[in-house]
Amino acid sequence: MPGTLRDILDAAARGVFPPPDGGTMVVRQHSPRDAGVLAFTAHSVVFTDEDEGWVRAALKAVDCDALAAAMNPRFLAAFMERTGRSHDTIDLLSVAAPLPGPPDLALTELVGLGHPRVAGSRRRRDGVRAWAADGGVLVLGYGIGGRLEVAVEVDEGVRHRGLGRTLASAARHLADEPVWAQVATGNARSLRAFQAAGYRPVGAEALLSAY
Repeated sequence: MPGTLRDILDAAARGVFPPPDGGTMVVRQHSPRDAGVLAFTAHSVVFTDEDEGWVRAALKAVDCDALAAAMNPRFLAAFMERTGRSHDTIDLLSVAAPLPGPPDLALTELVGLGHPRVAGSRRRRDGVRAWAADGGVLVLGYGIGGRLEVAVEVDEGVRHRGLGRTLASAARHLADEPVWAQVATGNARSLRAFQAAGYRPVGAEALLSAY
């Protein structure tokens, strides 16, 4: 199995995953900004520049099923305390291949990047670009492991009309590489939109941020 974070993500985008052996892999961070945990089927990946010995000792100290230890709140709390980082939520991680041709809706690229969704993306991603549609915003940028990540936002007054799905699909037309989406597991509306747009769930992710 590939050993770097980017290699692991590239393999997952192709449908190739770590062995479901109940193990945990510890790899280095791709950048100083991002540390955290990826959970695939019966295998976890902790990406951090901390000592691997500390990681394994902290996992062993968690009193739970070993399969769940890397995502257990007690391990994540210890991880945050060790690194001085913050953590918001555990996300479902999905990925989709790029699509040919232009998007199926009119988009206008934003220049000022002052939209709140865009500002949040710029804290988490590099090379951020954003587009406005009638009633929504689409953002693309390079995040964890240098992968291309998408975020969308739909105005309250035009929800339940399929715009979220259309924006998620548009991201695939704007990309020339796999597009990744991180969605909070409780956000069923957004999860349905991305799945309807062809994004395939591959695992879960807990991001520890330095900001």
